[in-house]
Amino acid sequence: MNRWKNYGLWAAIFAFIPMLLEAFGLDVLPTNYEELWKALLSILVIAGIINNPTTENKGFADDKKGN
Repeated sequence: MNRWKNYGLWAAIFAFIPMLLEAFGLDVLPTNYEELWKALLSILVIAGIINNPTTENKGFADDKKGN
């Protein structure tokens, strides 16, 4: 269940939802959608929320738990 605590996973899921809705013909995104997401994700990376510097593994890999 540690995979659900990964911030990168949640960012990917929330970015996928509007694209999925658009595939079904629902236009829910503003015209400057990409600019807004880039700004928001940049702030989250700078704050260390998405890019967690304390993890031992890179990418979406989970850290091993101690016994």
